[in-house]
Amino acid sequence: MKILVFSSLNLDYDYHLDHIARPKETIVADSFVLAAGGKGLNASIAIARTGEHVWLAGVMGSNAELLENTLKENNVDISLLDRQNIPNGHAIIQIDNSGENSIFIYPGSNACITVEYVDRVLSHFSEGDFIVMQNEINLQDYIMKKASEKGMVILMNPSPCNEKLNDQPLELVDYFFINEVEGEMLTGKSEPDDILLGMKEKYPRSHVVLTLGSTGAWYYDGKDKVFCPARKVKAIDTVGAGDTYMGYFTYALSKGMTPEKCMDIATRASSITVQRLGAAASIPTLDEVNSLK
Repeated sequence: MKILVFSSLNLDYDYHLDHIARPKETIVADSFVLAAGGKGLNASIAIARTGEHVWLAGVMGSNAELLENTLKENNVDISLLDRQNIPNGHAIIQIDNSGENSIFIYPGSNACITVEYVDRVLSHFSEGDFIVMQNEINLQDYIMKKASEKGMVILMNPSPCNEKLNDQPLELVDYFFINEVEGEMLTGKSEPDDILLGMKEKYPRSHVVLTLGSTGAWYYDGKDKVFCPARKVKAIDTVGAGDTYMGYFTYALSKGMTPEKCMDIATRASSITVQRLGAAASIPTLDEVNSLK
């Protein structure tokens, strides 16, 4: 069984502020960091830090040395990455004193995936292999259909949750990873129980993981319903926490662990991530996660 992350790579421009800027407000940042990020890069590094072999597929643009070096340093297989001489995808991230963030993204190279490239990447994978996806690249409808035809297990975090999702065959998704905002946008419901039921009604084949920040997370597959409370920690930066959670859950699932164990290891991993600055740089190793009792 192989694990493929087919998603985005971004240069993250991280600005640490007293509070997130309001409309018409100009404020001065306390600090600035240029870092490797993007949901695909973060999730692939999370999986790689478990010691598992993981491939990352996507398009790197120009000035992507930081991205490439970061991936190599973290043992992510980049043999399937494409490279084009165009602006790289990037994110502008505001992080306030409580660790909360506000993000906007410029797609850049992440929106330059071609049908030929998708076919070339997926030719290396087969039935039962995992494919991890988010909503930061183009041609996701094609990727999803082709992966489903191969019998791959599709794990999806529909973020950013926008109108692009309307054109995607989400009924093919095997595992959804959503927060309460994404859950409400997808189902029109706001209460966790209603979101879980709404997701199963819309997407009957799916297993749903609903993360609720400092409260914890729910898993629901139409039969079993499991809650895992969050660990009580002081968050200083929540960027990358969701990608860490998804990466570690994917690793645990690939090892045949129960939903309870998948959620437990993912919760421990993301609790470490939020106590550190940065996205990729904050993701823990499996040894660090296992050391938490």
